[in-house]
Amino acid sequence: MTGGQDIDRSDAADRAWVHDAIRKVEADANRSADTHLLRLPLRAYPGVDIYLKDESTHPTGSLKHRLARSLFLFALCNGEIHEHTTVIESSSGSTAVSEAYFARLLGLRFIAVIPRGTSEEKIGLIERAGGACHLVDDPTAISDEAARLARETGGHYLDQFTHAERVTDWRGNNNIADSIFSQLHLERHPVPAWIVVSAGTGGTAATIGRYVRYRRHDTRLAVADPEFSAFLPGWRDHDPHTHTDRGSRIEGIGRSRVEPSFVPGVVDRMIAVPDGASVAMARAAAGVLGRTVGPSTGTNLWGTLQIARQMHEAGEGGSIVSLICDSGERYAATYGHDDWLAEHGIDAQPYRQQAEDLLGQTGPA
Repeated sequence: MTGGQDIDRSDAADRAWVHDAIRKVEADANRSADTHLLRLPLRAYPGVDIYLKDESTHPTGSLKHRLARSLFLFALCNGEIHEHTTVIESSSGSTAVSEAYFARLLGLRFIAVIPRGTSEEKIGLIERAGGACHLVDDPTAISDEAARLARETGGHYLDQFTHAERVTDWRGNNNIADSIFSQLHLERHPVPAWIVVSAGTGGTAATIGRYVRYRRHDTRLAVADPEFSAFLPGWRDHDPHTHTDRGSRIEGIGRSRVEPSFVPGVVDRMIAVPDGASVAMARAAAGVLGRTVGPSTGTNLWGTLQIARQMHEAGEGGSIVSLICDSGERYAATYGHDDWLAEHGIDAQPYRQQAEDLLGQTGPA
């Protein structure tokens, strides 16, 4: 009589390493505590309280620190990362910097697959965080190349654009939405009328949108989207296969395709933001905040202040929350220079006055 097979793949040493790796990642979260929720003091909208969740204070300096941590925990708990696994991602920006940080924390090799035209400044940030950069001639091929590298090396492709919407527990557990509502509970409008974000993977919007529905809040979610992004037309036309002819010029947000992690059903409103407006708002906001912010924060603020003005003009009160995605320091050699902006076809000058008006720095207060 033939018996059935009994296959045991358990490995005590590997399980012990994974347990310790999870402990290290969680310990990093404990050390980082939480990011601040800043009140933006604008006299122009007396009935509307505006708050900015300052994600630039994470150890790797951006909102993507949360995503990188969640991606590593997800892969560790799925049995996809082990002691000698090479970790790979298709990213030339903040996500790669944050993932390189966590790979180094765990003693793992990290490779960022990036377009060959990526600036030396960005490459330097990834390498200083402990990563290596693999250059690709065709920017649209970085995901396929990352998957190929993972197969050839026996490594693991984190694939942020597919997994961002599922790696975070949207029901709570100190995710960004849970943190926002906890920090607002003593304010005069503890349940925000709107939360405004932009989308790179779509993961943050998915987490916040699901959370407010799960908690039965009346909060609405708006996504501010830059030029050449597929997210807004895809959402408008209910077409997840929407593509645009070129990629976004605002680093970290906007994509030429609707990424798998973008969940359109949780989004109540989308706001198109010209790239010049994103840069103009980031520059104007520096005077209010007392420090520089990146261009995606300018995108967020442009959308936020459009809603604030509309609420004010309609006689409505309430609170609006948005995000400071990262500091402007990492863009000093790019978006901070007019010559670089001109080279990339971005003109902030036509939006400078409007940005200042929205911030209440000129015009009626």
